[in-house]
Amino acid sequence: MRPVDIKRLARHLLEDEISLDEFVTRLAAPTADLGEVALDLDRARRCGFPEVVFGEGKTVATIEKIFARLHDEGVEAFATRVDEDKADTLASVFPTARYNSLARTLRLPAAETASEATPSADAAFPKVRGRVAVVTAGTTDMPVAEEARETADWTGAEVTLVQDVGVAGPHRLPERLADIRGADAVVVVAGMEGALPSVAGGHLDCPVIAVPTSVGYGANFGGFAALLSMLNSCAANVAVVNIDAGFKGGYLAGLIARQAARGRAS
Repeated sequence: MRPVDIKRLARHLLEDEISLDEFVTRLAAPTADLGEVALDLDRARRCGFPEVVFGEGKTVATIEKIFARLHDEGVEAFATRVDEDKADTLASVFPTARYNSLARTLRLPAAETASEATPSADAAFPKVRGRVAVVTAGTTDMPVAEEARETADWTGAEVTLVQDVGVAGPHRLPERLADIRGADAVVVVAGMEGALPSVAGGHLDCPVIAVPTSVGYGANFGGFAALLSMLNSCAANVAVVNIDAGFKGGYLAGLIARQAARGRAS
């Protein structure tokens, strides 16, 4: 457990907000037993960011329990693939939660009373870790791009969104390169034939994380055509994540941006 977490727990103990037994349990255990969920409380220390909730397939009650515990731990809770009905119910429980209906992401800011333990105050999870650009080929790719943008923003990166610069209008990407260059990592989201990451990679000197989407006609095969195009990219700085995996693209970009920011600070 991080020193800031131990201090926060000790403060709660001294103020009689938790019992001695609960203090010892939390201090000793990196996992919270929430019944059907074994919540990883040690992930930020090991991996850089706290556990993220995959909302699809989970009940509202389960997400509520996870959010409540993360909030109690002084963590900004983040969930992906949350439909509007679930989000509406959770918003009634957590009034400060913010839902992005396009991205289907739900974020609950860390408790202000636990400001010492919030990611923005902790040197291990600073508010800004670097810069990420999220680039889309077309407007129909926006749900996946928004998931990537929300995720990268949650990691603390400064995020720039560049929309609708696909290869059907080849002049559009060069017109926006000034907004993209200087990013520590670029997430490129594209469906159809998936050509944009290769084109972008040829203009950029940073990692390009290609995210194929399921957007396209029949021979697109639900994103497999774009996936295979990206995997066969001749641009050496292009790496590929799964189909419609905006979260994975944004998360990796956030990690890269954090490491780059640390390098500049050292």
